[in-house]
Amino acid sequence: MEESALDEVAERRELLVEALRVYGGQYAELSRSFAAHLGLYSTDAAALLEIIAAEERGAPISPARLSKRILLSSGATTSLLNRLEDAGHIVRSREQSDRRVVTLRSSQHIQERADEFFRPLAAPMDAIIGRYPPELLERFGELLGEMCAAMDTHLTRVNQDV
Repeated sequence: MEESALDEVAERRELLVEALRVYGGQYAELSRSFAAHLGLYSTDAAALLEIIAAEERGAPISPARLSKRILLSSGATTSLLNRLEDAGHIVRSREQSDRRVVTLRSSQHIQERADEFFRPLAAPMDAIIGRYPPELLERFGELLGEMCAAMDTHLTRVNQDV
């Protein structure tokens, strides 16, 4: 590829990564506001969001997977889950044929509180998404998936050096 074409690709990458960084910052702020709405630590709210999102995808999450998603040790994740369970926000169950596997599910009351918090955001986001053709959104989703895979590969490589 020609140097000017490479420069153009690098510039587009930088613009896209910057936009995603800003979006990530806004998502983090939304998560902190959700935590305040529930009266929880921000890490506890982030865990709840992961549990709810996994359920919505039809693939409830295990404590081990949650630990990786929220970047906590297994011991810290256990303490977090104990707090959430004691507060009635989550339920741990054994739904697999392998009874050692624990599945995390959100309680009905926390789903209602999450809906109460996030519902006002759904309409404006749906209006934005509705302006784009489904094929473009699908391609954008593919792009994000590929970029995440590239970052995962990079993180694996640099974490091996640590």
